[in-house]
Amino acid sequence: MAKKVSAKARAAARKQRDKWKMKRWYTIRAPRHPWEFKKIGETIGESDEHIMGRVYEMTQQEFNGDFTKMHVILRFRVTECVGQDALTTFIGHHHQTDHIRRQIRRYRGKVDDVVDVVSTDGYLVRLKPLIITQKRVQTSIKQAMRAKARELIVAFAAKSTFAKIQTQILDGTLEEELRKAVKPIYPVKSVAIRKSQLLQTGVVADSGKTLDEIHAEEARSDAELKAKKAAALASAMEDEEEEGDDAPSILDAAVPMEPASEKTEAPAEEAAPEEAPAEEAAPASDVDHSSMTVAELKELLKAAGKPVSGKKADLIARLNE
Repeated sequence: MAKKVSAKARAAARKQRDKWKMKRWYTIRAPRHPWEFKKIGETIGESDEHIMGRVYEMTQQEFNGDFTKMHVILRFRVTECVGQDALTTFIGHHHQTDHIRRQIRRYRGKVDDVVDVVSTDGYLVRLKPLIITQKRVQTSIKQAMRAKARELIVAFAAKSTFAKIQTQILDGTLEEELRKAVKPIYPVKSVAIRKSQLLQTGVVADSGKTLDEIHAEEARSDAELKAKKAAALASAMEDEEEEGDDAPSILDAAVPMEPASEKTEAPAEEAAPEEAPAEEAAPASDVDHSSMTVAELKELLKAAGKPVSGKKADLIARLNE
């Protein structure tokens, strides 16, 4: 026997189904510094409270198009919602585990470390450098390379803002500086900041473009893109119309019919060579019989009803009579 559903349960079910209609899309934007509120994705939520604190991950290839950095994962946390925009803070990055494993071999050496640094604007960041040497090395060499890398990272962060640390890590500048610093100690295979992590935020800078200015620039670029697409479409349609006008019509493509007068004159021209036998019927006195053979002369005599006996001279004399 089927169970009866109460009115309260039906109302609750309708309310549960209607929650999806209440949700809306938010545009996820990168931090103001140094990325100028760049669009990095979209997410859906019922309200701003549901969006706050979400962590959005993406590869560096998706972020800036660098194919060589497809193994680098960037992490952003939503910290503020302004209208339909979800503003984020860069909270770190990491290399994929399988990429790191491919760098390490039995005959190579691995030097890693954990360094906590403070930027000039008060951000506390944890960096984890990874150095792979050409061959296996002694512990003393590893310690020297680790100390040199730590010294360089701390000195770099002490005179850099958090925005500069982000850009230097992602574009490979800091890794190149580490390579140059530790290479004199021992030849290295690769140097990377395999992981970074934001431990504490600092002072947020107010300089730079505002969100309204970014919206205006995006609207302007979208309008220019639409105008270019419309112009390209219009030119393509004009080219197609011109090609259609230049193409021959069905009547022009048909084979023209010849007039009846031309058809009647053509056989007359073709019959002209048949008048040649009339020349052959010319008087015998006008024909050079000496150049003809005996058989030809006899044929002419037969046609004239004369005797065909005798020598060639007799035949010629008989034809000339």
